[in-house]
Amino acid sequence: MAKQNVWLSVSDLMTGLMIIFLFISIAYISKVQDNQEVLSDYVETKTKLHDKLVDKFKSDTIKWQMSIGRDLSMKFKNPTVLFESGKAELTPDFKSILDQFLPKYFSILVNDSLRDQIEEVRIEGHTDIVPYPQLDPDPYIANAILSQQRALNVLRYFRQMPAYKSFSQEDKKRIEFWLTANGLSYGKSLDSQGRFTFESNKEPNFAMSRRVEFRIITRGDQVLENFVNKNK
Repeated sequence: MAKQNVWLSVSDLMTGLMIIFLFISIAYISKVQDNQEVLSDYVETKTKLHDKLVDKFKSDTIKWQMSIGRDLSMKFKNPTVLFESGKAELTPDFKSILDQFLPKYFSILVNDSLRDQIEEVRIEGHTDIVPYPQLDPDPYIANAILSQQRALNVLRYFRQMPAYKSFSQEDKKRIEFWLTANGLSYGKSLDSQGRFTFESNKEPNFAMSRRVEFRIITRGDQVLENFVNKNK
């Protein structure tokens, strides 16, 4: 009786491996396409919002000395209209700018077709590196408290505006869902060219570092973060 051959032939083995590799390739191509769509949507949303803000504020950026970053940040660069050292109170000049800026800014966002892509609107407070032991013996913590007060004062000022009160209840709920006040201490202090001192390794410009910025975080930021974490 002939002995039964229990081993696959070489050709059958190669055919099986080719089928496995085919399924792996299909899965990989599908994953790459999904990733490209995530990245494309993220870039497209950020670009459209940036371009709209630039267009709507094109007549204001020079007179307010305001820049609009690709990261959807709005920065006021004139230190004379921001904050005095160690103070959290808004200056009269900064209030005058906010009276015009905030109603326009939020009217654009709540009425924009991309509003559902907005996850958060951050009011970011920043300080110089002067220690304030009356607030906390740790200089960083003291400035975190001070920068938080600055961000909160801008938020408080906005909510007291007649323009804010004129928003519909639905728009107010949306704005309240978006808004956060963030005190960032002196971690992102600026040099005289407006660059982060952490990156430039230059001495901070105290006046420019005392500021509040507005930053839009899109849903794509969270999607992109999840994508990066999954693909580490």
